[in-house]
Amino acid sequence: MKKFQETEAQILDMVNQQVVPGVSYGFISSHDVDDIQTTYDESNFAGDAQWVPTIEPLKGNELYDLASLTKVMGTVPLILKLIDEKKIRLHDPIKKYLPQFKDDRVEIFHLLTHTSGIAGYIPDRDQLDDQQLIDALFTLPVTNNFNKKVVYTDTGMIFLGLIIEKIYQKPVQNVIQSFVRNEWNLSDTTFSPEISRCTPTYEVNGQMLIGIPNDPKARQLGKHCGSAGMFSSLIDVMEFSKAMLSKKYKFLYKNFTDLNPGRSLGWDIKPGNILFHTGYTGHFIALDYTHHNAMVVLTNRVHPVDHNQVFLERRNTILDTFLRESK
Repeated sequence: MKKFQETEAQILDMVNQQVVPGVSYGFISSHDVDDIQTTYDESNFAGDAQWVPTIEPLKGNELYDLASLTKVMGTVPLILKLIDEKKIRLHDPIKKYLPQFKDDRVEIFHLLTHTSGIAGYIPDRDQLDDQQLIDALFTLPVTNNFNKKVVYTDTGMIFLGLIIEKIYQKPVQNVIQSFVRNEWNLSDTTFSPEISRCTPTYEVNGQMLIGIPNDPKARQLGKHCGSAGMFSSLIDVMEFSKAMLSKKYKFLYKNFTDLNPGRSLGWDIKPGNILFHTGYTGHFIALDYTHHNAMVVLTNRVHPVDHNQVFLERRNTILDTFLRESK
């Protein structure tokens, strides 16, 4: 019997019920838990790439706006690489690299685990250019949530991107681009996508976003944004997921905080030490190191309308089913 049959049926039902225009998805399973090289994967797509202005079917090689998957596919592994190379330390205060930030309690660790407590609100944010936005981020106060609560934000990942820039003396997106090519040979993963291959998201100022990040801060910060802005294909996200199941990243599969719910470094951690991450535009990755299984689901659930609560409910059900079938 085919593995993940019920999970796959639930993924396809999102298309059949028009919860999403279309979906590209895949599973990874290993025959030998000691050797991830013996994996096989099943990759599929169904439905449409877009509904507006015309209905266009998926072809299977589309590039999706990954939104926050940029964090775990680019910024986080680069920071982990710098820690491994002893160029930075997990518990270094971020002020060491970004002296404009005034609170010396906040460490790289807190940014990775979303426990920094840094407030997120910036007045008139969308009117700021890249440097003005960075300057405004540095003025954000640290709240009483510091080291007490996981509060998911983009700010921490933007700061980590700026630390990467400080080390490499290059824009973070340029560094990420080179890193994913050299490390995992991800040839479809880019911040400058081929427009004709991109799935659209939604309209901003009367213009449908195609090949342009949906994330406002990614549009403002451009090549200096480490929190969003990446585009990629199913095949590349599957390759990345295979890499994350390798022994090199085994250390990530645990709660790094004393909190509940806790957090791994960059990743959400689910019961059973499952790594999980989502992208606002409609994507999610689940990684089960214990059983060496993974699930990748890519959709443009925000097309043509941004609000899509039904998808979020379905996503939780799909994750639960995958975790049950993964055992």
